[in-house]
This record gives sequence, structure tokens and C-alpha cells, in this order.
Amino acid sequence: MITIKFVSDEVELEGIKQLQVLNLHQNVTQSDALLEGYLSAEYSLSFLTEMHHAHPSIIAKHGDKVIGYALVSLKSIRHNHALLAELFDSIDQVSFNGDSLKNANYVVVGQLCVAKDFRGMGISRILYNYFKENLSSKFQYCITDVATNNLRSLNAHLSIGFIVITSQVYGGINWNVVLWDWNK
Repeated sequence: MITIKFVSDEVELEGIKQLQVLNLHQNVTQSDALLEGYLSAEYSLSFLTEMHHAHPSIIAKHGDKVIGYALVSLKSIRHNHALLAELFDSIDQVSFNGDSLKNANYVVVGQLCVAKDFRGMGISRILYNYFKENLSSKFQYCITDVATNNLRSLNAHLSIGFIVITSQVYGGINWNVVLWDWNK
């Protein structure tokens, strides 16, 4: 049975970290990166803990094992990780529906990952739906970025309701910044 919930303890944060390491771009084959997607940013356990204290992230568990996650990233932690800071800075330069996102009330998905053995089961969609159900009353938009060559991830985001609002280069990577308007 798969359970979706907010992170509640250090063991679950360690489970996120373990899943993250397995799926980092440098740790997957080139063919897996093209077919399955990959993660670009690496977060230390101490930074995951800091993110958790700002707002717990969402995980999918199969028994006691973390098999998926969606990291909740708030503006308050933006400057404590270089790549995440660049994402927030990039978002703050964009307007959406005529309004500057710099002043908008948005939450960032700092990263989303599903374990390889559990892909194709709709877990990304379930994680994002949980994200929306629990955070849309606090935030107007959900925003994240997807490397332009990570087509599996981009297509998954578009199918959920995200739209590409800009393309940027930061951290030496070409990104599509995508937004999910929770007011619709």
C-alpha cells in the first residue's frame, strides 16, 4: 500500500536523501536520463532539514520506504542553496497575467522524484494533487523548473496543469520555469 503524507521525522528526510542520490543526473545512465528523467539539484540532509522546518515536504511511502517526494520550498529558505536561489531569482523577474511574480504568493516545488520501480503508476500526479489540496489555500501559484532536455519531466508537469512561463539559464543548465495557477 502506498501512503501520501507530509514528512514527519528525520528517518523520512533520510529516505528522501537516499532516493535523491540514486536519481541525480550524474548517477543515472544517459539512456535512463532521457527515458526516465533525472534530478539536477543535490540537497544536503541539513538543507532538507532546514526546508522541513520552514514547511514539511510531501512523501509517498510503500511500507516504511520513501518511494517518492515533492519538496516544499518557501521564499524564506531561498538563499541557502545556490541553484534554488537562482530559481527564485528567475521567478521574481517574470510577470504572469500582468503581475510581477516577485510580489505574488507562490510556493516552489524544490524537487519531485519517484523511485524507478514505482514510475508509471501516477504517483507524481498524486503527489502534486496532495500538494494542491494542502497548500492552495495558502498560495496562489505552484512553480518549479524543469531542465529543457528532461522531456519526461516536462511532459508530466504539463499534463498536471503547469504551463511554461519562461525559459532561463542558471547553474549552467537551460530551464523551463513552469507555473500551476491554483486560481483556476
